Amino acid sequence: MTARAVETTAVAAFGTLFGSVFGRFVGDLVDLQTELTVAGGVIGGLNGAIGGWRRTYDWSCSNGPIAFTLDSTWALPMTAAGLVANGYGLATWKRSGYLADLSERQNRHVYRKGLVFRKGFAATIGNVIDGARDVERPRRRRLVNDHENVHVWQGRWFGIFYPVLFGGWFLFGSGAGVVVWLARGRKDPLGKTVETVGYYMNPYEWWAYSRDDHWRPQGMVDGVGWTRPWVMPLATARALRAGGEPDAQ
Repeated sequence: MTARAVETTAVAAFGTLFGSVFGRFVGDLVDLQTELTVAGGVIGGLNGAIGGWRRTYDWSCSNGPIAFTLDSTWALPMTAAGLVANGYGLATWKRSGYLADLSERQNRHVYRKGLVFRKGFAATIGNVIDGARDVERPRRRRLVNDHENVHVWQGRWFGIFYPVLFGGWFLFGSGAGVVVWLARGRKDPLGKTVETVGYYMNPYEWWAYSRDDHWRPQGMVDGVGWTRPWVMPLATARALRAGGEPDAQ
């Protein structure tokens, strides 16, 4: 067997094992032991097989094992969503444009196109980043590494709560945006105000835009939302570790 085949088999096997154990644990809590054991094993196994074949997990440092373990357990719902995105990418591989150089040993899958819900915007679905587009441009490449990759890890750390918290903010935030629009005398476009509160002010987006050193985004309504970045930009953090200057914009 080739090294790739060995990695594929091993990662798929461990993904199935981890997913089954976690599915059984959750199944015991909600009286769906058999169903969730099988579902967890299938999701973990498929994710492991794709990740193993593409060699996405970085086994040379702690990030790879941590990413794989979370993808196969706590973050299984997001991993399942990522499998849908990967399935679309595989079904439309000529058009989606899988980017191996941004995926291999990077603990993620990156597509130039793939499933994109808004023109010009990238989309992170589980451990899959779609809409990377012209990554030959430094700014777009940085968007993948310093913004979308933050979302990949948010999904892992927050696991089963991530889609609920992210989606909940979007729904309630959009309603709050209408209230803000009315309170401000309807002086700004309604859609832009709703987007500012429902999307840009989402703590997960604030976090990612701050890491990307791109806060505040141009799409926000002036005078609405957080004024300062939440956390240090990754470019600044890397420069401080290296004892140099932050990366150019």
